[in-house]
Amino acid sequence: MCIKKIVFLALFFLFFTIPSVAQCAMCRAAVESEGNGVKAEAINDGIVYLMVIPYVLVAGIGFAVYKMKKK
Repeated sequence: MCIKKIVFLALFFLFFTIPSVAQCAMCRAAVESEGNGVKAEAINDGIVYLMVIPYVLVAGIGFAVYKMKKK
């Protein structure tokens, strides 16, 4: 039963995401002052990409530890 809840929550958070604006105020002001919206979007996407990688690594390590403990 617990595994079903975990899978449900994982799928829920995977498919129902909220777009985030992950720039600090200084970065955002510097990029938006140039007037190039495409560059601002690219920097924002890069920041989000760099933010996600540590979470994926920690989740992978946690899953590996869980599998080792289960054996």
